[in-house]
Amino acid sequence: MDRPRVEGRAAGPARGDADVLSAVFARADAAARAQAPLSRASAETKDGLLDDMADALDRSAAVIARANEVDMNTAREDGMDAGRLDRLRFDEDRVRASADGVRHVASLPDPVGEVVRGYRLPNGLRLTQVRVPLGVLGMIYEARPNVTVDVASLCLKSGNAAILRGGHAARRTNEATLEVIGEVLRDDGFDPALVATVDDFGREGAHAMMEARGHIDVLVPRGGAGLIRSVVENSRVPVIETGAGNVHIYVDRSGDLGKAVPIVLNAKTQRVGVCNAAEKLLVHREVAEDFLPRLAGALADAGVELRADDVAYRIIEGADIAPGRLSHADAADWDAEYLALRMGVRVVDSLDEAIAHINAHSTGHTESIIAEDYSAIEEFTSRVDSAVVMVNASTRFTDGGVFGFGAELGISTQKLHARGPMGLREMTTTKWIGYGMGQVRR
Repeated sequence: MDRPRVEGRAAGPARGDADVLSAVFARADAAARAQAPLSRASAETKDGLLDDMADALDRSAAVIARANEVDMNTAREDGMDAGRLDRLRFDEDRVRASADGVRHVASLPDPVGEVVRGYRLPNGLRLTQVRVPLGVLGMIYEARPNVTVDVASLCLKSGNAAILRGGHAARRTNEATLEVIGEVLRDDGFDPALVATVDDFGREGAHAMMEARGHIDVLVPRGGAGLIRSVVENSRVPVIETGAGNVHIYVDRSGDLGKAVPIVLNAKTQRVGVCNAAEKLLVHREVAEDFLPRLAGALADAGVELRADDVAYRIIEGADIAPGRLSHADAADWDAEYLALRMGVRVVDSLDEAIAHINAHSTGHTESIIAEDYSAIEEFTSRVDSAVVMVNASTRFTDGGVFGFGAELGISTQKLHARGPMGLREMTTTKWIGYGMGQVRR
């Protein structure tokens, strides 16, 4: 059955014209019609579909990679920074890695139909709460072509349809990827409208998605702080907010400094353009004189620029690091998500001061403590208000694939419905079913 149509409000050029609104609403409604049979499909059917999708991605890896190289060349000519170029890259190895992720998703338990809880009322009415798909999920993201595969696989496994806006930078890559996915859907007897794009409408397509209340059930932005803020502030569709990553590492006075150096180096430099890369370092004053010169040299050798507070600057200034790798931090640094080879450094007097700084400036994504004192660890993990808290480990582990989800929709930094890496269960909602035998309420 078609869902009731909800008309969008009148919109000016900044919100999308009537023709674009109508076209995007129609695609969302087509996705809803296609989603109805998928929501009833067996786990075996969905797993077979995903296995076929993974095989097709493997076969088409070279084609997708060639399309990506065109996007990469254009982005370089347009002056895209190294962090975003890294996210944009979808070469053959990354395509095949995404295919493996699809197979992993297929191997996971199907959340649809899972009983969350249930009980019998005194009058004999039996109540059961079960997981069901969200419906039509909209995704607005930028320069991240792997997200196209991740979202498609998670949506199909969890019985949802997807409407995607992948951004102009990855347009050719996404087009090639969605062509492969559409062919698999068609060959397996499903409507290709299950995974649709509005990229052909450009930014107006994204604006129309934000207006599509009653057509799209939930909207997820994934990208920089500006994109996320725009969607959260302007969408009429319910939004799951994924976080920009102003991520912190705190080195406690009890920390093992031998562990701390490689942890910080990995968290900052393994991939700089991702939301779980560390952006800020807080160091307890009692270990700063010993630790910061050692760390500063390692980070400088990796090409990292340090933005330091006055105390940290004085300590690091005496270290043998390359010119231009150290500067004074200003107030804006503590709230910045750099997505670059840059790190803010501050010396704190206590664990309390570190926690207060993090809770004041963090985006609520991931924080890590380097400590051996159990009481300090417990204090940090209980009081830091972020979606993920690591202990003596790199922040780079905050990832749906690493957490065993096969892929992720994103990292939710809000507190309702989902928080942290979002996998299959986070792509479902619940319904209550009441089984009676003629009971009436008195």
